[in-house]
Amino acid sequence: MTASVKQRPVLEVLNYSMSYQTEDGPVEALRNVSLKVMSGETHAIVGESGSGKSTLAWAVTRCLPANARDLNGAILLNSEDVLAKSRSELRDLRGRRISMVFQDPSSSLNPSMKLGDQVMEVLRRHRGMSREAARIEAEAALSRTGIQNPAAMMERYPHEASGGEKQRVIIATAFACNPELIIFDEPTTALDILTAKQILELFVKLRKETGVAALYISHDLGLVRRIADTVTVLYKGEVVEEGDVKTVFETPKHTYTQNLLAALPRPQDRIAAPAPETTAPLCAVENVSVRYNEPSWLTRIVNPAAKAHYGAKQISFDVRPGELVGIVGESGSGKSTIARAAIGLNPFEGRITFNGRHFDNWKAFDKAYRRQVQIVFQHPDASLNPRETIGRILARPLRLYNLAPAHAVPERVRELLETVLLPPEFVNRYPHQLSGGQKQRVAIARAFAAEPKLVICDEITAALDVSVQSAVAQLLVELQARSGAACLFITHDLNLIRQLAHRIVVMHRGTLVDTFDVADAVAPERADYTRALLNAVAVPTRPAHTS
Repeated sequence: MTASVKQRPVLEVLNYSMSYQTEDGPVEALRNVSLKVMSGETHAIVGESGSGKSTLAWAVTRCLPANARDLNGAILLNSEDVLAKSRSELRDLRGRRISMVFQDPSSSLNPSMKLGDQVMEVLRRHRGMSREAARIEAEAALSRTGIQNPAAMMERYPHEASGGEKQRVIIATAFACNPELIIFDEPTTALDILTAKQILELFVKLRKETGVAALYISHDLGLVRRIADTVTVLYKGEVVEEGDVKTVFETPKHTYTQNLLAALPRPQDRIAAPAPETTAPLCAVENVSVRYNEPSWLTRIVNPAAKAHYGAKQISFDVRPGELVGIVGESGSGKSTIARAAIGLNPFEGRITFNGRHFDNWKAFDKAYRRQVQIVFQHPDASLNPRETIGRILARPLRLYNLAPAHAVPERVRELLETVLLPPEFVNRYPHQLSGGQKQRVAIARAFAAEPKLVICDEITAALDVSVQSAVAQLLVELQARSGAACLFITHDLNLIRQLAHRIVVMHRGTLVDTFDVADAVAPERADYTRALLNAVAVPTRPAHTS
């Protein structure tokens, strides 16, 4: 790339401020933000949830809600003032001159339209193509993203495609009109590590081929370092640091940036609880299989070849008292399937032995077992009752399992809040009044309220900022050490699990392919798939300004 091209700014945000009008008055979301994205450059915006990253993206595309107010500043696209454009001009600008790739491809695709029709719609609207020409170009666009059979993909609906395939369709649509700027808003957060790596490699390839400018929004600092040229760090709506990625990440000047980078999980920075002294298992999963879509008798008559799909097949491993065992693998590997079988949400074949008791099917799980085996789900919004206060949510297991007399329940609830570092006044709040990290702390407190012997954590840090993730992981280890509970930790973050786990189980396409002590993660005898997972993630280095 020549220096003359490099100097041309595609996007300029100049001292831009905006606020939201609320019942309690205006809330300033962005304050005097300035940044430039040059032609052919990837400029990253990083910061925690609430820092204003996505708000800035919506401001650039002018997709802000009705209560948003521009306060001052300018937003220029190739020297044209975006703030001055009319509604019809903005409709033409979105999709043709500025494209956007969202975090969750499932929510940005129309479930009632074929994937091919959705790519064609953009081509016909913004490039004026006939239906025949749009079909040919849409198929070519899908082919450029690495989809093996684009003609077949054109005929599928979103639910018939994997997460990675759907994100490739979104990227094909974003590049279809040769835009001047593409905004990527956390495009790999919903994907497993191998699929995310493929999507990032695709993005880098297409960016080099087209020379498009990119604004990349993420809280994954390791990912940003891989793909971005320059970076802006936002904190509470203000720019606190900016510059080229190498300089900012290796010698951060602002305390906030230093703290973000220090919170990155590094395998060498172990925070695991002490290894268990006993080798006798608390819980043993023995040849457990889970089948889905079992054909009915009528289906078997019509189609004798019809077979059930195995979500997990012949899985065996154990967890010792006080031990943290990690389960890793890409989406569809069967990680959560095994977790759901262990708590009785999935029927299973095989045997689960827990604390000396044998269970050959999920119906055998009694109240004592369900108290001693608790689970924390990935999304606290889906697992916390929105109509119950935090106090009542935490009191429920205490009453259900008779763990405290009625008069002592309020005090025990306050103790649980204190244990997960939340203030006592949260007893009267509802889940929607808490941040993502705070809600996850409530979910963890609820699990430990039952005084379990085994806690299953299913991707509990996947949706959290790096600093919040670090705090939640540290909290879990402390609670585990204090209570003596074992933990089964499901994740696709290999850097994090190598900090936390004593042993790691690797699953692939419903089968167990590797089991090893965490110290042996990089040993030569590791399975090929394990090595592929390890190679897909960058191990972050410690900045010079952090201890």
